[in-house]
Amino acid sequence: MRPIVQSGQVDSQQWDERYSGAEFEWTTRPNQFVAAELAGLPPGRALDLAAGEGRNTVWLAERGWRVTAVDFSRVGLEKGRKLSAARGVDDARVDWIVADLREYEPEHGAFDLVLIAYVQVTPELRARVLARAAAATAPGGTVFVIGHDLANLTEGVGGPQDPDVLYTPEAVSAELAGLRIVRAERVHRAVDRDDGPATAVDTMVRAVRET
Repeated sequence: MRPIVQSGQVDSQQWDERYSGAEFEWTTRPNQFVAAELAGLPPGRALDLAAGEGRNTVWLAERGWRVTAVDFSRVGLEKGRKLSAARGVDDARVDWIVADLREYEPEHGAFDLVLIAYVQVTPELRARVLARAAAATAPGGTVFVIGHDLANLTEGVGGPQDPDVLYTPEAVSAELAGLRIVRAERVHRAVDRDDGPATAVDTMVRAVRET
């Protein structure tokens, strides 16, 4: 998981350094909730915000999506390119864009899916990112948000310890103006630790823009 992305305390150079190792920081598999919730969507045009090393981007592209992957870490996106090539994904299926979410403005009404996975930022930036995500969603399109939940501080393991960057289903739903909320709930994710299995608590919100 990506614990803190594009906040005032963490910059692109730090993430470039973190992604600079030969191995992937977490895994090349898609997030379990992304795979479970989005596998049944008909492919179209997708936007993956803070795509990191591209694991969700590549999974979508393998399923026929045309993906715009945005992240402020050039090193992370380069690893995504390599993963995409290793999986045999056509280069034309993914646009890898180096950009900071503080400034990035996606095309309005252009995407059938907007994915926001573990973008743990200040409330002010989160509100801007979610508003832009909603505006970028085409009629009939989906916004899918998954991130570390506030309850994880007391009920789960791992993730950021700053409550300001953690999610709640209610807060995320309120910031997706103009969309119909399909699911908004806390979900539990199994985590393997050196001292045995544990559980993390995430917020998951799925919303659609009505046609």
